[in-house]
Amino acid sequence: MKQFLLITAAIVLAIIALSSIGPMIGMAISALIVYYSLKKFTATNSTGAKVCWAILGLIGFSGLLANLPALAGIAAVYILYTGYKHWKSDEMSSKQEDPFAGFDKEWKKLQGLK
Repeated sequence: MKQFLLITAAIVLAIIALSSIGPMIGMAISALIVYYSLKKFTATNSTGAKVCWAILGLIGFSGLLANLPALAGIAAVYILYTGYKHWKSDEMSSKQEDPFAGFDKEWKKLQGLK
């Protein structure tokens, strides 16, 4: 039952992540616009250029606010990634040899020493 719930949760998270690809791309582009305009705003000395860069930065910031649903997609991708990493580490640890699995072999070694 636990495996079924984990697989169902992974499918739901994958659907959320895939449906949020558009807003994630829009958020990335808006973040680049805001970053670039802020960088140019601080570098320029002209008042007119500062006003233009500030307006462009506000347009980019409004794009960031419009793409807030992308945060759900980013969270879904992060949860999928950490779940996959945890699943792989559990799979690797279960593949390690159990120290009690070779009990008979070790017992025979000990009896041979007597």
